[in-house]
Amino acid sequence: LLFVGDDWAEDHHDVEVMDASGRRLARARLPEGVAGMTRLHAMIGQALGDDIDTDDDARVRIGIETDRGPWVQALVAAGYTVYAVNPLQASRYRERLALSGAKSDAADAHMLADMVRTDSHQLRPIAGDTADAQAVKVVTRTHKTLVWERTRAGQRLRHALRDYFPAALTAFADLDAPDALELLAKAPDPAAAARLSLTQISAALKRARRRDIPAKAATIQAALRAEHLGQPAVVTAAYAASVRALVALLVTLNEQVKALQGQVEDHFGRHPDAEIILSQPGLGAVLGSRVLAEFGDDHDRYTSAKARKNYAATSPITRASGKKRTVAARFVHNDRLIDALMAQAFSALHTSPGARAYYDRQRARGAGYNAALRQLANRLVGILHGCLKAGAVYDETTAWSHHLTEAAA
Repeated sequence: LLFVGDDWAEDHHDVEVMDASGRRLARARLPEGVAGMTRLHAMIGQALGDDIDTDDDARVRIGIETDRGPWVQALVAAGYTVYAVNPLQASRYRERLALSGAKSDAADAHMLADMVRTDSHQLRPIAGDTADAQAVKVVTRTHKTLVWERTRAGQRLRHALRDYFPAALTAFADLDAPDALELLAKAPDPAAAARLSLTQISAALKRARRRDIPAKAATIQAALRAEHLGQPAVVTAAYAASVRALVALLVTLNEQVKALQGQVEDHFGRHPDAEIILSQPGLGAVLGSRVLAEFGDDHDRYTSAKARKNYAATSPITRASGKKRTVAARFVHNDRLIDALMAQAFSALHTSPGARAYYDRQRARGAGYNAALRQLANRLVGILHGCLKAGAVYDETTAWSHHLTEAAA
């Protein structure tokens, strides 16, 4: 076996090749791209010797602190076993080798090579996700990132209005709604907003396809014309300019979120696992695509439902030492995945009698809202794992037969 440590940077890779005894065979700094990959193959080929068998690529194990990008894909395509080492794991392992805290790129390459040499059985090889799953992951992550950015921009807009134009917060309940953004772009300061006519407000509400337009227009106009505390004129003008920029940003984000949602649904709908995932309670096209994107579609990646639950961070952590034993939630997790799974659990409460019965049972035992919802999410992950393994769609009776029986009793 050969063991390779790859400490990557944006434009280069520090690489060390090591044999099974821990002896360094080669070390180099390689450029990113085709030239660097060619040199890496040459280094590995030289270390393997002249009598290279077609299966020799499988004897090469590579540790690198990332699981994405063209470089990693090229390593996997070459047939090497690639381990995406968690940076926190690498940091802890580094402390075993250098208590002084010394660190360098070359030393990190050595550390990664030694780590896969001695502890590869504790590491997870990069999953063999299909190109379809990777495409779903790209558009889904971008879509979710834009949703988060829209939330942040909306919060910034709310804070700005509260500081100089609180009447707008009373007039517009949803600041990123099309009608609110249109009117704020047209009248971003209190004086201009007070001059808005019922006709102008009604036209904006009509374009946003609101109902009961006359009553809503009158309510908005009254709120904008009410007396309020203000800022000096020059400060108000500065805030108005800031609000115009934030409104323009929110308009663009709304457009791109909508456009990307179509791409998410399109890519997800073509995936072979889409039918099984969509059959799960609480999962639609958007949430389902996020679950698929973060779990991946390599059915051999998770050896058991417990392994999938541990990766999802829905299962608890038990810490036991002597007579002391504590059970706690996992706070180190994939934010995108746990966000989707908790949203699924909440939606499942309204669509699945079994999920509702399971949740109510946890609450009856004294679990709080978040804890009970997390336990439900954990149960739903196990159900999804079973469906994917069996290639079967969700069945309410099969999934919850035990809990439904107890609830009926």
